[in-house]
Amino acid sequence: MTIGTHLLRSDEPEPISSDLGPAPGELLLASLGSCTSMAVRAYADRHGWPLSQVEVELTFGANTEIIKRVRLHGDLDASQSERLLAVAARCPVHRLLTNDVSVVTVPTVCHKTAGPPSLPK
Repeated sequence: MTIGTHLLRSDEPEPISSDLGPAPGELLLASLGSCTSMAVRAYADRHGWPLSQVEVELTFGANTEIIKRVRLHGDLDASQSERLLAVAARCPVHRLLTNDVSVVTVPTVCHKTAGPPSLPK
């Protein structure tokens, strides 16, 4: 996959495939985790709060549930911790996943004589 100037690899674990990269579900969890930690860090920095580290651990639970554990490290008082945990639940990826989301598939047929497909704009 290419995202801007970044090249990413995704794969499935053995024996399904070669396990050369994270599985698609792992990429989804990584997106949520990175968004959560960046939102919490930015909020704490903006307020000058003593947050030394944010840890976000994500796993898939039963059915369609995602379990998100957020650990805040630092000399935070109870109200600061509570506020940061509220921010963790409102990062853009969290909001996207917890709202009604539509996925529109635009089919593209490529013939053998044509070059690589271009994505519709």
